[in-house]
Amino acid sequence: MQFQTLKRTGMTSMLVLTLASAGCASMSDTDRRVGTGIGVGAVTGALISGGRPGGTAVGAVLGGVGGWIYDREKKKRYYYDSRGRRVYER
Repeated sequence: MQFQTLKRTGMTSMLVLTLASAGCASMSDTDRRVGTGIGVGAVTGALISGGRPGGTAVGAVLGGVGGWIYDREKKKRYYYDSRGRRVYER
């Protein structure tokens, strides 16, 4: 019985990871950074608050804001080379 549960859990996690990675392929840099911030913030808020929905929501909001701020700071350092290709750091 335990092997069957482990097998289902593995297949489910593989499916979720595949769908998540395929869904993020067409996102912009800003969308990815804000989305990552929301995910990390929600998990952190849930861990800190003991799983309360309010704590999870506050963590998600703060994580999204943090991701947006990180994106703004990252874009300040963009520059373009002589061929018009974007290079990220100076």
